[in-house]
Amino acid sequence: MSTKEQLIADIENLLNSYDNIHKTQINPTLLEFMDEETLISIIDLLLNQKEDSKESDMEWLETFKKHES
Repeated sequence: MSTKEQLIADIENLLNSYDNIHKTQINPTLLEFMDEETLISIIDLLLNQKEDSKESDMEWLETFKKHES
């Protein structure tokens, strides 16, 4: 598997790691025109989005725990 193919697979895996979201399949030919730097940038954006989502979930849980006490 080439580096670009692996990056595309990584993007697909990240998109499919969200709960309650329909499985995403990316047609690799749609991303073939992108260079490795662009694909890595997409991965970085997805990871940041996932991290931000996790942080807001944790904040919500902490608020909920405070109201429970």
